[in-house]
Amino acid sequence: MYQKGELPQYVDFPEPTAQNNDEILVTVTAVAIKHLDKSRASGKYYSSEAKTKEGRVIGGDGVCLLADGTRVYGMGISGMLAEKAIIDKDRIVNIPDGLDDVNAAALPNAVMGSAMGLKFKADIQPGDVVLINGATGFTGRVAVQIAKHYGAKKVIVTGRNQKSLDDLLSLGADEAISILQDDESFKSQIAAIHAQTPIDVVIDYLWGHTAEIILSCVKGNGSFTNRIRYVSVGSMTGDLIQLSAANLRSTDLQLTGSGLGAWSKKQIGIFFKEILPEMYQLAVEGKLKVETITVKLEDIAELWDMQVGNGQRLVVTI
Repeated sequence: MYQKGELPQYVDFPEPTAQNNDEILVTVTAVAIKHLDKSRASGKYYSSEAKTKEGRVIGGDGVCLLADGTRVYGMGISGMLAEKAIIDKDRIVNIPDGLDDVNAAALPNAVMGSAMGLKFKADIQPGDVVLINGATGFTGRVAVQIAKHYGAKKVIVTGRNQKSLDDLLSLGADEAISILQDDESFKSQIAAIHAQTPIDVVIDYLWGHTAEIILSCVKGNGSFTNRIRYVSVGSMTGDLIQLSAANLRSTDLQLTGSGLGAWSKKQIGIFFKEILPEMYQLAVEGKLKVETITVKLEDIAELWDMQVGNGQRLVVTI
């Protein structure tokens, strides 16, 4: 549990209870800790809850057991990082045999942070050229593999960590660009790629200064341009950018975002009924690969600030 802005504590609290027929009490087995969870706990996320006297339980989703022992992924109504939780019965996905609890817990948020943007916001088409800005994190690594699964002809990735960039090439990326180089070098590489194989889709986990450079590279010069769908998913390097109006007039540019509040109820329904089950099956078949670090629930206070690098996800087992 946590008070907004404070470290979580491993404590006892009353078992949650279902309030209506749409809610189910479940036994939780594994929960992934995401940037989203940490941002909410710190009070920095745009949907952070107000501070309450009793505090709140961490975790918005996880792997759990129904009363009959069925393993499912569920979206929490109560906090999920606990022995018991309440989930929405319409937002669950059965977990296939061959996929362990840890990977099943790690995947959904990353799939939501990549597939939803690619499918619904970018309307990715077979043969598209996709640029993933800030791809070295866990979600970015998943996005590379899903973009290829959806038929991307070419995937370009950017990031800071050179080892992670190299790893992305083995996961399906075609070109890797470091954002640690000077602006002119970064810009020239993006511009050269766009001139040779026009970029159709940008999935952006960084925003900030790199977004400004990328947008300047795709600005038109008065001739016809390809349709570019630029999707903001995160803002790891800055929440604000300067955007030239010429970008919007000189290019067939669609600028949109993908995140909580940006999806329709129908799209969320498709995520649970079609997208996540498909991605779970790809993971079972070894076609969608992730790396995790596992810790125990009782150690959460000591491990909350653990640095998890190289595109791994921290998963708490219960």
